[in-house]
Amino acid sequence: MEWIRLRTLRSTWWSVAVVVVAMIGLAVWIQYYVPGHWAHMSASGRASFDPTENSFAGLALAELAVAVLGILAATGEYSSGMIRSTLAAVPRRGRVLAAKAAVTGLATLVLGEVLSFAAFLAGQAMLHSPAPHATLSQPGVLRAVLFGGLYLPLVALISLGIGTLVRRASAGISIMVGLIFVLPIVLLALPVAFTNSAARYLPVVIAENSLTAVKTVPLSLSPWAGLAMLVLYAAVALGAGGLLLARRDA
Repeated sequence: MEWIRLRTLRSTWWSVAVVVVAMIGLAVWIQYYVPGHWAHMSASGRASFDPTENSFAGLALAELAVAVLGILAATGEYSSGMIRSTLAAVPRRGRVLAAKAAVTGLATLVLGEVLSFAAFLAGQAMLHSPAPHATLSQPGVLRAVLFGGLYLPLVALISLGIGTLVRRASAGISIMVGLIFVLPIVLLALPVAFTNSAARYLPVVIAENSLTAVKTVPLSLSPWAGLAMLVLYAAVALGAGGLLLARRDA
């Protein structure tokens, strides 16, 4: 039922279209201009240039699209009133959320990995001498590409959990926009010591550090520690959402 619902909603295909355009389109667009500007870059800019990370310029827009997808997977039935029928058909509410998580997670995992490799390959195809390009056999590159695909389903699952908590699409989307885009800006206004300690746990900083194969982000978690943190975020969000789903009236 969850798979049928996901693939028949127009919002799903709009979200997929945004992810495809963002991931591949921006990778091609950004990398296309690099060779022509290479001669004008500073020595430090050339040394820190990461052709792998540049291929994921569209990830920020893509993660917002999958966040909306995750929120709507949780809240769509509440807005239509169909949640009562669903819970009547499946009284064990934990199974309902588990089905939503399985379908949403697997669908966005396949989408994320396919587009991650596609964005990387398309981006590298735009690079030519004198700008360097990356290959999957270089240290850290395959890990970065794989993480690009893993990041999207984890964001979708976090959004699914938050959507289950708040039960309203507008509230869930606002929370995810704040978490992804607003909170990092707010932290810049706080004392540097606190910012450096807290920022490393933000999803956007975790993604930024995990997608680079040349230069790590200072004071950030290692890529695998960051991945574990995102898994923890998803588990907490889904656990809290499942707990309230079982206790609240539909």
